[in-house]
Parts: sequence; C-alpha cells; structure tokens
Amino acid sequence: MRARFGTVLSCCLVVALLAQGHLSEAGAAPYFEDGLLGLTQEELHHKLGLPQAVRDRKAALRVFKYYSYPDWQRYFRKLIAPQNGEDVYTYQRDGVEVRYSFSYHLDPSDHSEDPPLYVRLVDVEFTPPVPLSKIPSLVPEFHPSKESSAPTFRSNIWLLLFKGAGSKDASFIVREQNKEHLDWSLTYQLFSLQGLPATLTLDTRVDRLEIGTQSLQLTQQRLKNTHEPMMNPYSREFAELPPPPPPAAKKIPVPQYAE
Repeated sequence: MRARFGTVLSCCLVVALLAQGHLSEAGAAPYFEDGLLGLTQEELHHKLGLPQAVRDRKAALRVFKYYSYPDWQRYFRKLIAPQNGEDVYTYQRDGVEVRYSFSYHLDPSDHSEDPPLYVRLVDVEFTPPVPLSKIPSLVPEFHPSKESSAPTFRSNIWLLLFKGAGSKDASFIVREQNKEHLDWSLTYQLFSLQGLPATLTLDTRVDRLEIGTQSLQLTQQRLKNTHEPMMNPYSREFAELPPPPPPAAKKIPVPQYAE
C-alpha cells in the first residue's frame, strides 16, 4: 500500500512539473549527434562556459552588432529580446580563428516570464578560409557521412550535406510552415564567399559552416531547381576520383590587318 501511494505521489509531482513548464527545460537534449542542436541556452553555457560576446543581426544580411556578455544580460537582452541574441565563442585552432555563433528558438507556447531558449542553428566561421579536408579537425562537432550515396547538394556558393535519418521531433527548432508533416535531418552547409569551382576537390576552400536541420523531402521536391545533386565529397569514392583537368590556356588574340 505504501509503495502504491508513493507511485501515485510521483505521478502527481510529474504532472505538476509539466504544468509549470519545468520539465521542458530539464529534459532538453540534443536532437542529433552534433550534440548542440536542441540544447537549452543554460545547458550550452554549462557545456562551453559563458560566451565571450553576444551579437544580434541587423536588417542587412549577415551584418551584426556585438555586445559584451555583461552588457547584454544587464540591458540589451531586455531591449532587443533574448531570442535575438546569438552567443559567440571564438577559438584558435591550428592557426585558424574558429568562431561559433549560436542562434536560439523560443517555444511559442511557453508564456512564462523567462522561457528557456533552445539552440536551433550553429554558425561556424573560419578566418582565413580553410579547405574542406581540414574542417573535421577544426570543428569536433562536424561528422559528415562517409557514404558516397549520402544526400549531397551544391550551388555556386554552398555545399549541403545531409547526415543520418530524419526525425519529426526536430521540427520543434525549425522555422517552416507545415513543418510537422516533414522529417528533419542533421545538415552541414558550407559556404564560400568567393564561389565554388565547377569541379570540387577536398582542397576547395570555404569560409563558413552552418550546423542545422533541413528536410530532404523538401529539398528533393520543392528545391530541385536550386539544389544540384552531387557525390558526397567526404566519401572514399570521391577521394579516388581523378584530379580535374587543368584549365585550358587562353590564347592571345592576334589582330587581323587589312592587306
């Protein structure tokens, strides 16, 4: 009888905590093997320490204003809104400046005074730009698939890699209409400000990596005109491809004179 009473008491406690929203934060966990997407801001700070700075995006694309963490917490957090601030961590690794920026998602159903924030996107910038082959050693959270058939797409400025099976649960951190009807997978998107060459190699340099989640269904069905499929550059088969031919030498035009 005592054991049964204890079980009922535990169930009542769980219901009470759920009603107060306490378990939503305590139970937060990363959705994928990157170990970051889906963490609460509190869990991220416990894992990495307090950020060195906080930035918020201006109206122009990829233009940011940076604040010290104490100033953000004391004043700007209330003025700008906490979910608009990206926590920034900068590391020096193998002669490269590696800067992480974490974007957050706010649960729209949580109406508490200070609701938890959840990591929805990790932006990693490299200074100077680095070759594709060096990214796994610079970013420990980057684990691309080794399968040649792993879904991979490209444009003239970015490379998109899908990793692992899709999950509907990850739609919580996604900004997309009707997101509950799609499966969302871990993705790595690499960007080159100078543009990617027509033929990629592992020596191709990129400036930035985004660790996020995208839908393979959405990519294949609606974005097929902008996402060109290609072989996974981190597969063994890609490494065994012959090197691209050297660019053809341009001939100097010879002027033609009338006789």
